[in-house]
Amino acid sequence: MRWFDLSESDRTQTRELSRIADDVSERIIEAFYAHLLSDQTAARHFRGADHIARVKQGQSRYFRELISADVDDSYIADRRRIGSIHERTGVTPTLYIGSYAYYLNKLALEVQQQMPEAPEKAFTLILSLFKIAHFDMALALETYVDAREETIKARERELSELPTPVLQLRPGLLLIPVVGTLDSYRARTLTVQLLEGIKEHRARAVVLDITGVAAVDSAVANHLIQSMAAARLMGAHSVLTGLSAEVAQSLVKVGVTGEALNTAGDLQRGIQLAENLLKG
Repeated sequence: MRWFDLSESDRTQTRELSRIADDVSERIIEAFYAHLLSDQTAARHFRGADHIARVKQGQSRYFRELISADVDDSYIADRRRIGSIHERTGVTPTLYIGSYAYYLNKLALEVQQQMPEAPEKAFTLILSLFKIAHFDMALALETYVDAREETIKARERELSELPTPVLQLRPGLLLIPVVGTLDSYRARTLTVQLLEGIKEHRARAVVLDITGVAAVDSAVANHLIQSMAAARLMGAHSVLTGLSAEVAQSLVKVGVTGEALNTAGDLQRGIQLAENLLKG
């Protein structure tokens, strides 16, 4: 709160706005939703009249608490909960901040209009209001970002747990397409699947396609090299296809040269190279 220059004096002053806020809050919210629903992108967040009515009630409570509630642990927890809900329901920071700005600007104008005899006092009250509002928005947005990062991590975990199929293209030739996140754990699992596939199918060539892998760090690149070397020890040629520029750089970082690997830019060329290795 000190970072936002928000003191108990500011909270006392914002509570003085309760009467004005209560008088105009409903009118401001109604005007805002008329504005919001006129925008096609924003309007798609609402499922119908009942949903809009519930959201209006919640927003009215939200702004009443902004004016009058104590900034204690329960208040902060509630604001963080709001940020989490926004991330889960797809309410963007732009929509959230836009609605906040609309309310604050309209309320500030009302304060000025209702206190023409005390403009300095009105300015002080508005300044305190904006302090608590920025503090409030920061709580929700930080939680929004944290929740979004957790969602991304959860999806990456799901992708990392995807099974990797071992496909027999024809006798002696296997294809292993890798899709999703390739971390160290999955790379080790891939090695086991690769070697078991070679043994089970008596394969003499394997195409390892990583077109569907977005990024590979140096540790994972090392695992790929070890997997291909292990395949060679079992009597199978290996071809690595679908390398992105980032993956190629990761391989270079661990000392891999073009001569050390059989690589192809895409899957079709990789299968052709594997066929030639089988013939030769």
